[in-house]
Amino acid sequence: MAASGGVRPSPSTDLPADEVEVLALFARGYTIERIARALGISERTVRRRLRAAADSLGAGTSVEAVVQAVRTGLI
Repeated sequence: MAASGGVRPSPSTDLPADEVEVLALFARGYTIERIARALGISERTVRRRLRAAADSLGAGTSVEAVVQAVRTGLI
């Protein structure tokens, strides 16, 4: 069934380094604003990377993405 049919694609732990970096900082309790400042990127880019990581990991939220990343040893 296609992803648009309500079924999520299989989770992947092969994330780009920039998404892993943002996830790791988010896991440490950094706010989106603080992550953006620390990495010299916009808050919009931080949100985009968190969403992309969550999608890749089959997570519905950024917090779920962090949990998945920890469980799989990604961060």
